[in-house]
Amino acid sequence: MKNQYSNNKQRAKVYIDGANIFYAQKHLGWTIDWKKITAFLKRKFNVLEIRYYTGIKNQDDKMNKYLSYLRSLNIKTITKPLKIIQDQTGRTIYKSNCDIEIAIDVLLNVNNFDVLILFSGDSDFVYLIKTLQREFQKQIHVFSSRRTISWEIKLSVNKFWFIEDLKKEIKRR
Repeated sequence: MKNQYSNNKQRAKVYIDGANIFYAQKHLGWTIDWKKITAFLKRKFNVLEIRYYTGIKNQDDKMNKYLSYLRSLNIKTITKPLKIIQDQTGRTIYKSNCDIEIAIDVLLNVNNFDVLILFSGDSDFVYLIKTLQREFQKQIHVFSSRRTISWEIKLSVNKFWFIEDLKKEIKRR
């Protein structure tokens, strides 16, 4: 359904899985300029809100500065403490899984958008995607890299965008 008040652009809400996109950028070898991606999305959609979900260590000044930067772009940041896990070899692993927070927030806002834009290639979101399409007739667009998008996501969404294909438009200089 088109929104008649925004030059026929569909109303979109953007949800960013920070950990997933962090690893996508790591594989790509370059980082996304969130100011550029915001402008890109606003050219295509009536973007109502952008939300960035991530885990954070205590006293992480670098991450706090990064989150401050995102907030300066009107990106709402949702954080939770990172889990610290030791694997069998004794190596420390930091884990941040915000999938359930994203899913709940999407469902709480389901009547406020036509298109869900999800920055994640995580197959954990397939059930949410299928539910939004089946029960609420929502369009789903996913942004991810070729290496980090799951095949289940590719088969489920209305459109997937490979971040590397947008490099010229969204790369941070």
